[in-house]
Amino acid sequence: MMTMHELRQEILRLKQELGVCILAHSYQSPDILEMADITGDSFLLSRMAAKSEANRLLVCGVRFMAETAKLLSPEKQIFEANPTAGCPMAEQFSPEEILAEKAKYPDCAVVAYVNTTAAIKAVADVCVTSSSAVEIVKRLPQEHILFIPDCNLGAYVQANCPEKTLHLLQGGCPYHSAVTLEEAKAAKQAHPDALLLVHPECKKEVSDLADYVGATSGIMQFAKKSSAKEFIIGTEISIVAHLALECPEKRFYPMANRLICPDMRVTALADLYRVLSEIAQGTAQELVLPKEMMLPARHCLDEMLRLGG
Repeated sequence: MMTMHELRQEILRLKQELGVCILAHSYQSPDILEMADITGDSFLLSRMAAKSEANRLLVCGVRFMAETAKLLSPEKQIFEANPTAGCPMAEQFSPEEILAEKAKYPDCAVVAYVNTTAAIKAVADVCVTSSSAVEIVKRLPQEHILFIPDCNLGAYVQANCPEKTLHLLQGGCPYHSAVTLEEAKAAKQAHPDALLLVHPECKKEVSDLADYVGATSGIMQFAKKSSAKEFIIGTEISIVAHLALECPEKRFYPMANRLICPDMRVTALADLYRVLSEIAQGTAQELVLPKEMMLPARHCLDEMLRLGG
């Protein structure tokens, strides 16, 4: 049985020998992030991976992130560190449900949050990230927008795009949206000198209390650059620990202790070692998407890049 030090050394050796680039989402644990070549939020990972010279990518995150990496790098081999890691928000609607909803608004543009499956992206007109959603929706020629799937992010976009009419579904992140106004107020009361930084997947009444609303990467950059010394972090609780490590002179507090994504917690160092070993043996399961799905789903992402995502 290997020690943790030996396990880390084997992972580093195998990824170098096999030419594998490891991508890790910011919500991953510190031991996973230490093994990664590229870290960041979901779309940044895929964009950086597309620029990597590596032809093999190992994704530590959830399935839609691996799918997005495949869409942007179709010529590369994509592997999931833990295939059981899904995303309740990304998977809560089917393409058929979205098409049925679109039929109610025939002149609308279907705008899909990047946190969706490739199958959903394939029936959308354009993709957005939480940081680019407002800018891209403003640039669309259509007045009516079917925004999927997150109604909280959609409400945030609507508030910042009053000239548009957004049609929202009752979908979203079950962990961000579960945080209550009372919990946010309690965090502010407990830490009165701290700035509240909130992800737009939270409910509107929670976001309305915030000093800053933005994507995970935006929250982290704001906290690092701010002259303030205390912050309440309104996104996945792992970001509190990451920021505390990067900015030891500052104090970080969770908005709610239960703001935890279990799917992001299932990936372990043993998973990286197992997949890398399987790649070496030629038995690893590569992520493959149907060809008829890849072209329209890729177009959805290309439109996001064209419009400024």
